[in-house]
Amino acid sequence: MSRRGLLAVCLLLLASCKRPPPADADAGTDAGAATSAVAADAGTDAGALAGASVDAGPHASVKHPDDAVAEVHPLAVCDAKGGAPLDAARDYYDAGHYEEALSCAAQAAAQEPDLAAAHAERGAALAALNREPEAQLAYARALAIDPGDADALLGAAHLYAVQLPSTRERDELGALYAERGLSQPSTPPELVPPLALVAAMAFNDLGQADHALDRAAIVLAREPGNAEAKYEKALALFELCRFREAKAAFVSLLKDKDRAAHAHQHLGLLLERESQWAKAEDHFQKARALEPEDFPPPPLPSADEFKAQVTRALADLPADMRRDLEGVPVATEEIPSEDDLLANQPPLSPTILGLFRGPSLQEPCDGSETPCRSVALYRRNLARAVRTPEELREQIRVTLLHEIGHLRGEDDEELAARGLE
Repeated sequence: MSRRGLLAVCLLLLASCKRPPPADADAGTDAGAATSAVAADAGTDAGALAGASVDAGPHASVKHPDDAVAEVHPLAVCDAKGGAPLDAARDYYDAGHYEEALSCAAQAAAQEPDLAAAHAERGAALAALNREPEAQLAYARALAIDPGDADALLGAAHLYAVQLPSTRERDELGALYAERGLSQPSTPPELVPPLALVAAMAFNDLGQADHALDRAAIVLAREPGNAEAKYEKALALFELCRFREAKAAFVSLLKDKDRAAHAHQHLGLLLERESQWAKAEDHFQKARALEPEDFPPPPLPSADEFKAQVTRALADLPADMRRDLEGVPVATEEIPSEDDLLANQPPLSPTILGLFRGPSLQEPCDGSETPCRSVALYRRNLARAVRTPEELREQIRVTLLHEIGHLRGEDDEELAARGLE
């Protein structure tokens, strides 16, 4: 399973992390879901108002041939078994009966529309049923009523950072909700570990490994055996270039069947850094055997062919970019050196695809580097980032554009905003 799918094992209060196809999820962004829901509500209200103000005779029911009537699937009546609907919703959810949980949560929300907990419980049930757009709206309503509701914050954080396909915006929202939950004095102690775990995942995905390491430590201080927190800690140590600690952390996960593939993959990356190529490949093959979908064979060209592909990509750049690169050597390397990674604080990720060294074109050279400016593209990291030779050629082009952006003075946030993350 993918790394994000692992959290379902650890969060008993949250739904399965099975992900829908990206097209479905994209339709469920906050703006899109809200717009659709508002448009639908507006259409209903407009129709009702029109019917009240004009003759409700035969013309009121006339439909055009192309009009389609959406099929309605009403929820079953909540069987609260003599208790309160909200309590029944929670009991059904804990038992894995998500349709029944949704029915009772909906009834609780109907009876008390301003009760944040009822809308949060609706969100949890909807997320468990993979009805993400509706879950987003339910959590949004809960947090509009009570911005500090810990259950809603945890559910929303999990939805954005874990369940939905990863994007920077979703990971940022997930981290924001989780951090807000951790900062609330009223957050129940039992919700602190899952909130910190979601935050660690989101921060690791955002490249903020120092924050991820802190949040994983919060979980492990309370739950020393939490395997997912151990994995997030190991990943953060790797990203922070604390390679010896990362190696020990990943070795400790090799017997964990849910995380063994990822542990093998990272041990391969660490052994590459020690130039132990054969041992590294052995770990890569074990990762591939355990999770072939997550770790397919990389389309790794020979060093000469990779250099030729980079040369062709350079020749295909627009004329203004080629001019900017005059006097700036573009080298092909296997993986980033430790010196390059540690030149920044916090360190650069060991999995970076390329690197621009030196000041931007708007800044003078200080004589500390020869040449003053240079670009490196990393053969092994690039090949692992794609699945086909065609994707590799495209990724080489995009990586070059990214490094040229740095050459021209853009930072990572600006490049990400232009789709060159």
